[in-house]
Amino acid sequence: MSTDNTPKMSWWNRIAHPGFFIQWTRPLIWPLVIITAVLFVLGVYYSFFVSPPEKYMGDTVRIMYVHVPTAWLSQFVYAAMTVSALGTLIWRHPMADVSMKAAAPMGALFTALALFTGSMWGRPTWGTFWEWDGRMTSTLIMLFIYLGLIALWRAFDDQLRAGRIVAIFTLVGAVNIPIIKFSVDWWSTLHQPASVFTAEGPKMPAEILTPLFLMMFAFTFMFGVLQLISMHTEVRRRRVATLERKLARGGAA
Repeated sequence: MSTDNTPKMSWWNRIAHPGFFIQWTRPLIWPLVIITAVLFVLGVYYSFFVSPPEKYMGDTVRIMYVHVPTAWLSQFVYAAMTVSALGTLIWRHPMADVSMKAAAPMGALFTALALFTGSMWGRPTWGTFWEWDGRMTSTLIMLFIYLGLIALWRAFDDQLRAGRIVAIFTLVGAVNIPIIKFSVDWWSTLHQPASVFTAEGPKMPAEILTPLFLMMFAFTFMFGVLQLISMHTEVRRRRVATLERKLARGGAA
């Protein structure tokens, strides 16, 4: 008969434990890296050697294969941060604010790339690098929100307190996601209407849609890999900070 009366951890508590999270996610990193590399090779090949020039934009349309995935990720990463913010405020999940903090710099980078590639695409097609229309302006605001949240994380030494405050501001900033998504429907501007994610389905030929989806999957898997690595780094950084505080208290005593 077993004499071990130690209560077993529930699945939820095991997932919430930072040490266990690193243990079960570490083997996933290399397979995800391989899948990401394969998707990028296929995506680049189809983008440059299979996809035909667009009827009106010519080869300029190939900017879309970087612009659309980064624009998609600028919103997807923020949506993931919003879910993490709920995990911090409602369930006090110890990995939720780690996820939120790890994702913010990547969200800012993807948003900056979306704005840059959009400007590069806009110059030859619209005749201008920038237009203060709803889509571009709300995406620029998204970049400022990301930068503000990153600055907020760095303003606090107590990361648990910072997590709760950042979570509140993250939820407030989430109102910008539907504005970005539906801005092209609400305001008629230079930016073309949605042509990939629509109620009627994609409005593109298969030879353009195939490389576009390959690149979107490649960028999304890349984000997954970088997110895992960043979360592992953040967990280790917090462990080191905790040990340093314990040593400091021991030295003071």
